[in-house]
Amino acid sequence: METPVLLAVAFICLMAAGVWARSARLRYRFLRRLEDQSSEPEADVERLRDARTVARAGFRREVHASSLYFLLSVASFFVAVVDDRSYVALFALVALPAIISLLWGRNAVIEARAWQARYELERRAEEALEQEDLAPKAWAARLAPDELPDFSGFEVGRVYQAGSGLMAGDFFDIFRVAPTRLAAVIGDVSGHGVESSISAFQAKYLLRVYLRQFRDPAQALEELNRTMSDTDRTEEFISLVVVVFDTEAGTLRYASAGHPASLLWHEREVQPLRATGPLLMLDPKGSYYSREISLKMDDTILMYTDGLSEVRHNDEQFGEERIATVMRRDPGIAPDVLCKSLLEVARDYAAGPIHDDVAIMAIRRN
Repeated sequence: METPVLLAVAFICLMAAGVWARSARLRYRFLRRLEDQSSEPEADVERLRDARTVARAGFRREVHASSLYFLLSVASFFVAVVDDRSYVALFALVALPAIISLLWGRNAVIEARAWQARYELERRAEEALEQEDLAPKAWAARLAPDELPDFSGFEVGRVYQAGSGLMAGDFFDIFRVAPTRLAAVIGDVSGHGVESSISAFQAKYLLRVYLRQFRDPAQALEELNRTMSDTDRTEEFISLVVVVFDTEAGTLRYASAGHPASLLWHEREVQPLRATGPLLMLDPKGSYYSREISLKMDDTILMYTDGLSEVRHNDEQFGEERIATVMRRDPGIAPDVLCKSLLEVARDYAAGPIHDDVAIMAIRRN
C-alpha cells in the first residue's frame, strides 16, 4: 500500500514542478525582452528597471517552486523504491501542498501571460499619453515657430504663450512673397481645441499661397474668406491682420479681418491700424480693403492677438492704450525685448496667470 501512495505523491510533485517550470519559462522570456528593450536608445530606463525587478522576482519564485517539487518528486520515488516504511507517512504529507500547488498552479501560466499583457498595455498607454503631450507642442511649432529666418533689412521679435487649452488657435507667420516684399501675418481662431487649431493651420498656409498670388493683401483675405467659408465649421471665426512691407517702394500695406488694431511707430507717434473688413468666415461675400503707409527707417509695427489686449484686472481690460504706452516708453527698444516686456507687463496687470493664448510680433525696418 505504501509504495503506490509514494508513487502517487512523486507523480503529483512532478506535475507541480512542470506547471511552475512552464510559468518560469514564460517569465524568463519576458525578462529577456525587457533586457533587450533596455538597450534601445530611447528606452524609458526607470519604467523598464521596475518592470525587470518585478519580472525577475516572479521568475525566481517560480524556479524555486519548480525545483522544490522536483526534488520532492525524486525523494518520494526513491523512498517508494527502497521501500523504507519509516518515511512513508512523512512523504505522504507532501501530497497535500503538492495538490494545492497543482490547483493554484493551473492559473500560474495564465497569470504570467496576464502580467505580460498588463505591462504591454501600460507601456502603450504611456506612449499614447506621451503622444498626447507632444501633439499640442507639434501643432504650436507649426503655428508659431520658435525660430524664424533672418530677413535682411528687418528686425523681428515675437512671443507666443499657449493658454490653458489643449490646442492653440493663435498663429503668426512671416515670409518673403518677393525679393523686395515681406509679408507678416498674425491671427486668432475663435474657440479652443483641435478644430480651432486645424483651422488656424489651414488659414496660415492658405494665406501663404494667396499672398503670393495677389499683390494686394485685401484680395488675399477675400480669397481666404471664400475658401474657409466653404467648410462646415460655421461656429468658427478668424480674426487676422496681414502686413506687406515693400522695401523697393518704401511702403507698408495692410489689411485686417476684424483683428485688434496693430500699432505702428511712425513719425514719432503710435498709429493704430484698425480693421478693414469683417471677421473671416462671418460672411462668405465679405469685402476687404487695404491701406498703404509710407515706411521709414526705424519704423516699428506691433501685431498681437486679443489674448494680450483682453487680459483683465477685475473688470477692466489691459487694452490698446496700455499696449501703446509700453511702445511709446522706449521706441528704440529691440523688437524681441518689446514683445517680452509687453507680456510681462500684462502678467503683472492680471496679477496671475494668463489663461488665453497670446501671440505678439514686432517688426522694425532698419
